[in-house]
Amino acid sequence: MRNKQTWSLRKFLSVAVFLAVALASIAMAGFAYFAAQEAARFKFEATVDDAINRIEGRLDLHLSLLRATQALFDARQGEVSRAEFKSFFDALDIENNFKGLRGVGFLGLAKRGEEGAVERKIEAIHGVARPIHPESSEPWRTPVMLYEPLDPADPSGIGFDMFTEPARRSAIEMALENNAPRATSRIILGGEGASNQQVPGFLVFARVGKKVGAPVQQSDPYSNVVGLVYVAFRTGDLFQAALGSAPRLPVNAEVFDGTVSDDNLFYRTPAAPDPSYGEDFRITRNIVLAGRPWTIRFRPTEAFSEPSSPTIPVMLGLFGLLLAGAIALVARYQERAYTAVSRLHETTEKSLLEKDLMLQEMKHRIKNSITRVLAMARQTAAHAKDVEEFSTSFAARLQAMAASQDMLTRSRWQKADLGELLQIELGQVFGKELSDDMLLGPRVLLDETATQALGLTFHELATNALKYGEAGNSAAALKVRWEVRGKRSEKRLYLTWTESGNKAVGAPEKTGFGTKLIDMNITRELYGTIKRDYRVEGLVVRIEIPLSAMARKKK
Repeated sequence: MRNKQTWSLRKFLSVAVFLAVALASIAMAGFAYFAAQEAARFKFEATVDDAINRIEGRLDLHLSLLRATQALFDARQGEVSRAEFKSFFDALDIENNFKGLRGVGFLGLAKRGEEGAVERKIEAIHGVARPIHPESSEPWRTPVMLYEPLDPADPSGIGFDMFTEPARRSAIEMALENNAPRATSRIILGGEGASNQQVPGFLVFARVGKKVGAPVQQSDPYSNVVGLVYVAFRTGDLFQAALGSAPRLPVNAEVFDGTVSDDNLFYRTPAAPDPSYGEDFRITRNIVLAGRPWTIRFRPTEAFSEPSSPTIPVMLGLFGLLLAGAIALVARYQERAYTAVSRLHETTEKSLLEKDLMLQEMKHRIKNSITRVLAMARQTAAHAKDVEEFSTSFAARLQAMAASQDMLTRSRWQKADLGELLQIELGQVFGKELSDDMLLGPRVLLDETATQALGLTFHELATNALKYGEAGNSAAALKVRWEVRGKRSEKRLYLTWTESGNKAVGAPEKTGFGTKLIDMNITRELYGTIKRDYRVEGLVVRIEIPLSAMARKKK
């Protein structure tokens, strides 16, 4: 009897142990599956942050073009000829630098019934009468006076009154009232090429004013406004340029104007979403472009890879059922899995915080870059003799800034090599092939401020050498040498720029904007010194700057 009872107890204990371990195994499999899903969601949110950074960066770059165009027309108070505007447009190299841009234009501004003056200006610009159309009962007329790229075979867009279209009219009114760029809602734009396919897009307007201090008529609230500049974008090409660059992101993005609906759809990526991911992986973000709210929805595509394989939880459950007696091993695995998940969660939260800080820093840098571009555009326009000179100088300086920004971007905004910066900036002026002995010095890593300031400085020095020195005939006549002295926070860079040849160089009678830009970069931005020695055999420039950012802050 006792043996039978003991056997029954052992049988019950075996079943109890098996059930306990089986339940523990199933629980562990569920926990691992939940942890894998959480890790996948964190990874996808990080991918979405990257996509948002690309989109906002591309939009801010394109708005800088609107501000540059506004600066040109502000400097001329709207008096820009067709040839000058085309020269300005061609110098910007839209195809390579601003993909998604459909065109840039200028609108006149006149009260209804006073269109004659604007029509005469259009005829003077284009050499042919183009009446304002269509007829309108609105109080204001805003006809297109300049537009690029303009098809000579079909100039019908010249004279078109954008105030007659509700979406454009709303954005124009806000731009006039707030003196800030304002975007339209989703509109349909005519395509390009033989098919002339219509595509969704949007326009951004900014007003152009008269000189500061010009009298304002009480009866005319816009008497100090001469017109508006605008840029038109095809959203398909714009977002393809932002999201289609390498490395490609495994996201399906849908961009809506305002609320989510098919009528408000701006763009949808070609890659379809992976149906195996549920609503937990649908992430919605909101941004504001020129006063216009946008909604962007993201879903993962089949290219999205999870941090861990989804088969792991299944294998874990099977392993637990087969090894019902390995309670200690399962407990140990549970402890390790919990620790791993905790660390993963902690690491992911830290990564998200760092990405948020990086995003804020990037926005700050982009705003600073836009401010610098706008100031440089105004200064270049003020010193330029004509639009062609403005376009050439401004495009070259913008390209020099872009080269410095590209170096910093490739280094994740950490450090840029001085020798590489010189190679890029001088290569843009003299050609890609530089002599072996032109540049000589040790490896020096520059921070963000020094990279941007020295990039513009080298561009201006090289441009002056090409114009006025022997380097215009032979790049071998230029030598750049540098060295570093001091230790740690006392390190200083000593750079010597030597132009040699048979051509005597004298000090200029008038200081140009380029020279002022060099001096401001060295003395104000970097708290260094610059000395120019005009010799019979050529120009020698000596630059000395502290390499430590802390040393510059102390000054």
